[in-house]
Amino acid sequence: MEGAARSLRIPRQAPDAEGRVTNVTPASAGWIHIGFEVVELSAGIDYPARPVAGREVCLVALEGVARVRVEGGTWQEFGGRASVFDGSPHAFYVPPGRTYELAAAQARAEVAVCTAPAPRGDFDARRIDASERPVEIRGEGAMQRTVRPILMGDQPAESLLIVEVVTPAGLWSSFPPHKHDIDDPPRERALEETYHHRMRPTNVDVDASHAVAVQGMYGPGGAAVDAALGPWFSVRDGDTVLVPRGYHPVSAVPGYELYYLNVMAGPVREWLVTIDPDHAWIAPPPVDRTV
Repeated sequence: MEGAARSLRIPRQAPDAEGRVTNVTPASAGWIHIGFEVVELSAGIDYPARPVAGREVCLVALEGVARVRVEGGTWQEFGGRASVFDGSPHAFYVPPGRTYELAAAQARAEVAVCTAPAPRGDFDARRIDASERPVEIRGEGAMQRTVRPILMGDQPAESLLIVEVVTPAGLWSSFPPHKHDIDDPPRERALEETYHHRMRPTNVDVDASHAVAVQGMYGPGGAAVDAALGPWFSVRDGDTVLVPRGYHPVSAVPGYELYYLNVMAGPVREWLVTIDPDHAWIAPPPVDRTV
């Protein structure tokens, strides 16, 4: 992302002709691996058939029920959540070289379209039901959050690593701060990453448009990765943040639950991270547990 003019914080936009409210390509991001879209589907807007050349796709149902048809197959439904805070997601994997299309199965649905290089094409199209996988409670105290794996290293894919995280109001996530921007195994693997943020007020009478969370993104010594944003900046409901490098903790402010969808990809599909040495003393012993 060196020298790129585009901000690393991308607000949600009004839907375009294909329903996209977020559209990140490797070219627009100034990196190599991750493409990321959020598509709003309705009775009047279908996501047209797309060929997938040399890239794998994971479709994550954010809200509502969507329908997907992969070349040579029939329509299949996936999804069902009222919101991203309401249970584990359904997803659908599409291998490279296959055309797929999306539509809403009900009045409205939102789907994240996550892509990354897949030169081999080793895996078949398949539905991913994350509700069949354990939900993890990670961290303790002010660092506790709920982690819902979707397409992590124990699931077959060529490049993509995908997970959802829900952080209670007032708590921290992706903490202690970590990074994964250099290839230095067994300590660290280089991975690009996107954070797609959603927020829910703890008071049901408050609109999510008032919500805010805090994203950090800084290098050694606290230097900002994006000079315009600074090392700490606010994010709003629907924002997508690009993380090309640096430490990247997140805080859910009091009064607002925080959800984010993480998409990661790099030359090697392995999640290895380095903790910020300034804050490594905070790291508790592993206490991950499943529910």
